[in-house]
Amino acid sequence: MLTAFARAFKTPDLRKKLLFTLGIIVVYRVGTHIPIPGVDYRNVQICLDQAEANQGLFGLVNMFSGGALLQITIFALGIMPYITASIILQLLTVVIPRLEALKKEGQAGTAKITQYTRYLTVALAILQGTGLVATARSGSLFQGCSVGGQIVPDRSMFVTITMVVTMTAGTAVVMWLGELITDRGIGNGMSILMFISIAATFPSALWAIKEQGTLADGWIEFGTVMIVGFVMVGLVVFVEQAQRRIPVQYAKRMIGRRSYGGTSTYIPLKVNQAGVIPVIFASSLLYIPALIVQFSSSTAGWATWIQKNLADTGATPHIILYFFLIVFFAFFYVAITFNPEEVADNMKKYGGFIPGIRAGRPTAEYLSYVLNRITWPGSLYLGLISLVPTMALAGFGANQNFPFGGTSILIIVGVGLETVRQIESQLQQRNYEGFLR
Repeated sequence: MLTAFARAFKTPDLRKKLLFTLGIIVVYRVGTHIPIPGVDYRNVQICLDQAEANQGLFGLVNMFSGGALLQITIFALGIMPYITASIILQLLTVVIPRLEALKKEGQAGTAKITQYTRYLTVALAILQGTGLVATARSGSLFQGCSVGGQIVPDRSMFVTITMVVTMTAGTAVVMWLGELITDRGIGNGMSILMFISIAATFPSALWAIKEQGTLADGWIEFGTVMIVGFVMVGLVVFVEQAQRRIPVQYAKRMIGRRSYGGTSTYIPLKVNQAGVIPVIFASSLLYIPALIVQFSSSTAGWATWIQKNLADTGATPHIILYFFLIVFFAFFYVAITFNPEEVADNMKKYGGFIPGIRAGRPTAEYLSYVLNRITWPGSLYLGLISLVPTMALAGFGANQNFPFGGTSILIIVGVGLETVRQIESQLQQRNYEGFLR
């Protein structure tokens, strides 16, 4: 990998793309530290020191924003509105025929869906920004902070609208920066920004484990966490690269005087076909009851039960429900994103077939059978990886955004592998050695 990066910097056009990507990353990280107008930044810093902010309900969003959410900066919402909008549009594509038709139109349809995603991102940013401002004004953003209710001193309508507009504009700028990286840089821009946001929280999280440790001034705990982290990275890389290759052969066809087809290829079905989406779905769904209790300030029996069993990430009901939700959403997401009947029809249209399987419906049934079998280990793997922060809480006293936790490590490894693949593919295009040598 290091050799690929060294060769990339020696290639002029690739070096420009890498430097451009690094420049956008610097701009993005600077924006995560610029507070929005109307916020008392000194009180925010006091609350960050007093309260255990990363253990609150906003921990996941704060991780995706690179710590900008709890500092209430111009990039406080980060990339989360865009991620949510993309997932919603992807789910609606299966339900709404118009979106499904656009998806089949190729590049023009994809551009239209991307435009819809941008509009939905802005709408979600306005909604989430309003919720964040209301939460900050009520003092619920930082539990246990003595000045939590004084984060927004001026509660006039003008200041509130200014704060929401600023955060919405910040989300639009983040979306634009991501698209700039996609067009003129290396890799998928949104994924790169998400990678940077999560990686930015690693040093402080690791150092917090060392500070809280008791063995050899915390170095024993720190070293153990690093070893566990390297083992987890290796495991995630192994599973993310694992795939079931279903062989496909294409019959020869004569069109005029030319012969087409007669080639062999395969359909790669990944073990973790759903990626990190089931973890995000399960986390978001479990946050809803806790948010309802927090905003209602109820002391009834149901509110107490939710606080004790669902809001507490170390509670047994929370762990069991979290695990089963991840498994369920893994199967759900795979079912709506991979259509075996559509794949079988396309293969039949172009003269392709799986050896030993008849074309048409038998092929679709076979693909469904194989997909269900490999989704089971993939979903169980996601559930077990996502429970690592809970085990870290018990073993090291770390916060729920443990640096080598499920969501963060999945995204970092996935984006890292994809970026390295793109660099290597572009290097191969520029340094081809083969028959034309």
